[in-house]
Amino acid sequence: MPSSEERLRLTVAALLYATGETQRDLAAGIGRGQSEVSRRQSGAVAWTLEDLDALAAHYGIAVPDLLCGADHAVAQLPARRRADVLGGTQTVIGDET
Repeated sequence: MPSSEERLRLTVAALLYATGETQRDLAAGIGRGQSEVSRRQSGAVAWTLEDLDALAAHYGIAVPDLLCGADHAVAQLPARRRADVLGGTQTVIGDET
């Protein structure tokens, strides 16, 4: 079972994916630098309670929704925050024999 910190990092990653944002976009939205978001997402620095408030406001969801896991948090996103197309390009690597 992942720790609360790991669960939050996974949730933030899922929200970035679902909204089509980059770490730079998120950083601008929560008043942090991209390197600060990167350090938090890598686990080098923990997300703070202040960060939780900023993340919740940025994504338009409640703080408890951030702590309930990635699937739950993404389901709570307002429609206007969702990307039109999830993901990106898909590359297939394989043997073409």
